[in-house]
Amino acid sequence: MDKDLSDHRGVWARRAEFILASVGYAVGSGNVWRFPYICYRNGGGAFLIPYFIMLFLCAIPMVFLENVVGQYTQKGPMQAFAQICPIMKGVGIAPVVISYLTCTYTNTIVTWILFYMLHSFNDPLPWKSCNNTWNIPENCSISAHSNTTHLRSRSQQFFDHRLLDISEGINVVGDIRWELAGLLVLAWIIEYLCIFKGIRFTGKVVYFTTLFPYAVLLVLLINNVRLPGATEGILFFLTPKWHKLGEIQVKLTSTSVFAGFVIFSAMGYLAHIRDLPVDELAVGGKVNESDSVQLGRTWPGLAFVVYPEILAIMPASQLWAFLFFLMLFFLALGSQVVVTCAVDSLGPKLPSALRHKELLVALVCLPGLLLGLMFITQGGVYVFQLMDHYTASVSVMIMAFAEVAAIIWIFGVVLLIISLVQLSPPQYGRSYLYPGWAQGLGWIFTLCSIGWIPVGALHKLCRREGTLLQRLRAAGVPEPTIVSDPSHLQGECVPLSSV
Repeated sequence: MDKDLSDHRGVWARRAEFILASVGYAVGSGNVWRFPYICYRNGGGAFLIPYFIMLFLCAIPMVFLENVVGQYTQKGPMQAFAQICPIMKGVGIAPVVISYLTCTYTNTIVTWILFYMLHSFNDPLPWKSCNNTWNIPENCSISAHSNTTHLRSRSQQFFDHRLLDISEGINVVGDIRWELAGLLVLAWIIEYLCIFKGIRFTGKVVYFTTLFPYAVLLVLLINNVRLPGATEGILFFLTPKWHKLGEIQVKLTSTSVFAGFVIFSAMGYLAHIRDLPVDELAVGGKVNESDSVQLGRTWPGLAFVVYPEILAIMPASQLWAFLFFLMLFFLALGSQVVVTCAVDSLGPKLPSALRHKELLVALVCLPGLLLGLMFITQGGVYVFQLMDHYTASVSVMIMAFAEVAAIIWIFGVVLLIISLVQLSPPQYGRSYLYPGWAQGLGWIFTLCSIGWIPVGALHKLCRREGTLLQRLRAAGVPEPTIVSDPSHLQGECVPLSSV
């Protein structure tokens, strides 16, 4: 893309770069821990049934739909939806806001990854013992048993007390963790360097950031399946618990299968070492009614508590720890190029002096960095969990319904209402429940993105002339300028989320 965004819209140099960028955007670090955790908590193999149903009936058609709209209009989501269905222009603003908010707290995870990566060079690994200054020796566990409800694993204490220095709740914000603040700045600098030259440069970056994590996952899988107990972990992953299929939460969540084999084979090894069934490992709280030692109180704990616990007992633990967190880093980096979506949407609206690519990308990244500071306070993880619940789950679900309605005006509105009514309130682990005001704050996070849908509709209606019915009809008709040059349809595919 040229220095000035007003010249023309950038295109991918090769189709392979577009495909790799799309894969990198769709598959992030959350696929490595979020999917296995959700699968673990929602019936093992039973979760794979709604996963594949939603994959083929919703996810793949939505990806195809967005790519078609992006190719046809050659515009970002804000401009594309404003022309396809003017009354639903807010549907184009919502994904930009969601992507940006998600990016701000996802870079917190990148910060955690960098923290663990740096500590992977220590010998022994710092989460391998209970004799460190941050440990609470009287309730630090090296070997877990199912009746030790008051204990925390050594890796859990490293996560809680060394990384987070966690407060007792969202009411206590605490101080900024300055060593994490430095890593957060580093994370945003790396992201800026990957995208500030436009998609011509980003297209070269994705060759490594997308392919390298799969190579590491394959190496980890080969290593893990050779360990004792790996078979039991994989069987737990694949064996359905049919009673879980009736729960609405099982139907609302899904991600990546390949990483599941890597994680569950390693969990089988951990269960073998501790002489416990796989379903008695406490990942965000125990699956059964009785409790055991909690290895991870929420879904990030799978990557930052459970897997480090596994790495600590592996041969050559420093090597595997470094490779694991390096893989997470590149997975997260590949999905963070979504910042270009905000750049593409804001660029045409800004004064010409601010449209230079390098400056505009910096202006977009800086507020994200400042917003990210609230997640690295002592109480930041509670805000992180709250925003993840309302931004990455509720907002995306509502936006997907609205996006389809904006294009073809049909979808399961009744199912959407049922899903919202039955949606479980957020919680951190098994014991901490968010107060009412915090849940209200979560819905504000949701409205920050989907609130643009009714606002955009009212804006279009107010700007048109005639009766209300005439305005509704006119606002539902595509703009005549939707395709300015039909010849561009022979060019590269450009998805809504790319620049």
